[in-house]
Amino acid sequence: MSDRRIQRLAPVVDLATRAERDAARVLGQAQQKLLQSENQLRDLQRYLSDYQQQWLTSGRQGVSGQWMVNYQRFLGQLDTAIEQQGRSVEWNRDNLRKARERWQQCHMRLEGLRKLVQRYQDEARRVADAREQKQFDELAQRMLVRRED
Repeated sequence: MSDRRIQRLAPVVDLATRAERDAARVLGQAQQKLLQSENQLRDLQRYLSDYQQQWLTSGRQGVSGQWMVNYQRFLGQLDTAIEQQGRSVEWNRDNLRKARERWQQCHMRLEGLRKLVQRYQDEARRVADAREQKQFDELAQRMLVRRED
């Protein structure tokens, strides 16, 4: 009886294993994308800081009004890029959280199925052991009866 239950569960366990593996792959990709977007944000922030520092140390002497307008426009664009990249980081962080939750759900489901299969296997083993013990007991009883004859 238990063997049939185990056999019926085998495809379900296989599907759960694949789902967990896929969820783990997606989780890894989400971690990588978050790391990349955080690195890009840091690069942009460092670039802005370097550019501003360069202006403070050497750029103030002899610049034209047009150069100053272009410089301010460039800094504005850089600020916008940093804001957008910050939103990208948050979006990737949220995706990572969702991917982690999905993987945890898949992992818990798979572990539950494995425990159920193990319980069925233990039950089948107990039934087989009891059957074997009963056969030994019957054999011993028959041998005892033959001796008495």
